[in-house]
Amino acid sequence: MSVRYEIGDHPEDAGEDTAKPKRPVIPAMLRGASGRCMKCGEGRLFEGFLKVRDTCSSCGEEFHHHRADDAPPYFNMTIVGHIIVPALLIVEVMWRPAIWVHMALWIPLTLILAFGLMRPVKGALIALQWALYMHGFDPDAEDDLPVPDPALQDRR
Repeated sequence: MSVRYEIGDHPEDAGEDTAKPKRPVIPAMLRGASGRCMKCGEGRLFEGFLKVRDTCSSCGEEFHHHRADDAPPYFNMTIVGHIIVPALLIVEVMWRPAIWVHMALWIPLTLILAFGLMRPVKGALIALQWALYMHGFDPDAEDDLPVPDPALQDRR
């Protein structure tokens, strides 16, 4: 069943101000990448290495509903790969070192970059969600929790 709106019936047509205040994307992402609250820049975003705090200790902004999921590792691998692979190829073409030199150089460098970028990438992604009012960061949105599978509920 579809809902039909007449002209003027839809909230956007009624002249109601449904626009939310713009949140600065780049400053928010820089704050998130530095591990700070994307709203105030004072409170800490992370509780552990990658564990996100439930709320900001400074301004009270809630973080618990972020949905970073698999995006931070994906972006992390993409960034590290785009740094390591060209560098490896340049070194191989210019100097042709032995394979043990490649192993001694690129494995540690890859691990250092991957672990070093985990928190900044995750923080920036959570800040992007906040700036764009995604998921639970939109106070007017309904919960976007996954719908439970009815087949699994019948097994009780």
